[in-house]
Amino acid sequence: MRGSGSLNHNRRSFTAENVDPERSSLNVVYRDEPIQKVYHELFDEAVNRYNAKQKRKDRCITDYYEHLRTGKQEKLFHELIVQIGNKDDMGVLTENGALAKELLDEYMQGFQERNPTLRVFGAFLHMDEATP
Repeated sequence: MRGSGSLNHNRRSFTAENVDPERSSLNVVYRDEPIQKVYHELFDEAVNRYNAKQKRKDRCITDYYEHLRTGKQEKLFHELIVQIGNKDDMGVLTENGALAKELLDEYMQGFQERNPTLRVFGAFLHMDEATP
């Protein structure tokens, strides 16, 4: 996906136009960790080693997440959207939609194992949109 991604949309912190709120209870949350916590877990040790080598205090990084968030060069995360079919052939309320849900569930269950160099901190199956 190009763009910034939307954790609030994925978590359903607000209801977008393409969401049927009556079906939001059918959504599946596979993983939902605070991104700041994940950054500390993954990068604090490296940041400490980096800071230990700095001779100037102004080059030290106190919080890597904030360093990237307020910078202009890096994205905090990349979002991958996986969909099978479209609303016409895999509509969420159809038999094919149920098949799509089953396939996407299987895909997600093994994603982290198949992609060990990526860190999944948020994974959601949206059943409140036109297509799972």
